[in-house]
Formats: sequence, structure tokens, C-alpha cells
Amino acid sequence: MGKLLGLLLISLAGFSVAIAVPLVHLDARAPPGIPTTSTAKTLLAGLVVAAPVDTTTYKRDLFPTWNTISGTCNTRETVLKRDGTGVVVDSSCAATSGTWVSPYDGATWTAASDVDIDHMVPLKNAWISGASQWTTAQRRAFANDLDNPQLWAVTDNVNQAKSDQSPDQWKPPLKSFYCTYAKAWVKVKSVYSLTVTSAEKTALGTMIDTC
Repeated sequence: MGKLLGLLLISLAGFSVAIAVPLVHLDARAPPGIPTTSTAKTLLAGLVVAAPVDTTTYKRDLFPTWNTISGTCNTRETVLKRDGTGVVVDSSCAATSGTWVSPYDGATWTAASDVDIDHMVPLKNAWISGASQWTTAQRRAFANDLDNPQLWAVTDNVNQAKSDQSPDQWKPPLKSFYCTYAKAWVKVKSVYSLTVTSAEKTALGTMIDTC
């Protein structure tokens, strides 16, 4: 993880001296569409509880990623620019520098290679909660959704630890993010009319209660 340094200019005996100091209070940027707490509770109450379906038929390539969004920039690169600070890209739109604060664990990164784009509701979870009945076009839209709080720039190994687990099985290391995490999860499931398990719904309610 890169340490971020700024320059503090001070004057000593008539001479100006620049001293490197750590930069702090970098805020993680968030995707659009995160509901208020009251709205999230209403949405959660409306989610249908059902057992997982088609649990053995999921394949990653059933959800095409990443779409070209603008010019040479695909969905991943678009999210990196959206959620980062001071992001610089090359002619192919690959991020060459910038700063990213992972909301899941609070870690700060200065290399895009340390950052994954996480699907808030994992693709396999979507598959077993209703997406197995969608068309490929619908699954592509879900996997590249920039209009709802579905895509997040996060620490790569934290994303890998989450894998395809639901909130009753995995929660972000940063407990202060439980509230936002649950509200985003509920919003995505509601927008796409995906079901939840009983354990998942209970865990979401407990997390929203931390708001």
C-alpha cells in the first residue's frame, strides 16, 4: 500500500523548508443510488424470501463484463475514475496513478492493480436468487450497472475474501460501513427483484439497525 505524502511549507530562520507529511482524511467515493435508512428498511421489508435456485448451473461468463462506456473506457476503468481521487489514465484508459480509499476496510491505495471492482450483490448470488431466468442482455446490464450502488472500488484481497457470499456469510471488515453496505445490497436486490434467504434478510436488518 502506498503511503500518501503532502508537502508542508514552513519558515525557519528566513528560509522556507518543505517537509513531507502524511495526508489523511481521504474519503471513499460512493456509487449512486444508496437509499436513506428509512427507504432501505421499506425495501428490505418488500424483498421476497425464497430458497436459492439453480445452485449448480452458475458460470461466470453468463454475466458479460466489462462494457465499453465511453471511447476506450470500459466499466472497470469508469468506476476507478469515479471512485478515485486524482486519477490519471493513459491512451487506453488504464489508470496509471490515483488514490483509492476502499470503503470495505478503509485502506488507501495508489496503484489500480491493488483495487478490484466488486459487485455488491455477487454475480453468483444474483444467479441463485433470480438472475438464472434472465436473458444475457439483462445479466450484462446487471454486471455493468453504473446507475445503482452495485459496483464498488475496493481492496482486491478483501473482494476475494467476500467472493460470492451474502451478508449472513460475510461482512466488510470495517464495521462502520455495515450500514451503507446493507442499504446498497437491499437497493440492488430490490431494483432487480432478486430474492433473499431468511438468514440474509435477518443479517441485512441487523446491519441496517447500525445506521
